[in-house]
Amino acid sequence: MSHYDFHRQFREVYDRARATFNQGAKDAAALLSTEDVAFLQSIGGRAQDMFDYAEDAVNYGEPDPETALMIESVRRDYFLNIQKGERSNDELDVSTMPPKNASVRGIEWLPRIIPKTKAKLRGELPQDLMYCCGGDRKFFKTHDLHPAEFLRAVWAYEDDDDKLIDWVENRSKVAVQTGA
Repeated sequence: MSHYDFHRQFREVYDRARATFNQGAKDAAALLSTEDVAFLQSIGGRAQDMFDYAEDAVNYGEPDPETALMIESVRRDYFLNIQKGERSNDELDVSTMPPKNASVRGIEWLPRIIPKTKAKLRGELPQDLMYCCGGDRKFFKTHDLHPAEFLRAVWAYEDDDDKLIDWVENRSKVAVQTGA
């Protein structure tokens, strides 16, 4: 893998995944070649992530390839620089996540998306959980946050949820004040 142009290779894999999904591939194992999977693993990604992007892009029109690249770029940076290219052996236990309607400081979905985003950042999402799913996208749109930007903020405030919540509150107030 070339670090300089990994984004081009990512886009090629994304495009192949979307085309293969359109041709009827209905699971991650059937979606990508061995080489594509190896590439994704080299940047901290998984075939399941690409399947989720392809499925939602085809069915709902998002996330677009640029958003997927931006998300996976943050994951890649964390994987290479913080995890030193070593995958985590941990996996988020979905049963420990707050319910979808949980809120903190009046912000719905935030208690649920925080542990989910930390799991995405660390490569610890279970196969059946997608970062930037429909519920996440609704949260991001409501609060005028880009999914990659939120992932980066979770990294910045990884050990301090209160600071992350403050950040979301401040950004959300900006969105309300500007009419965004």
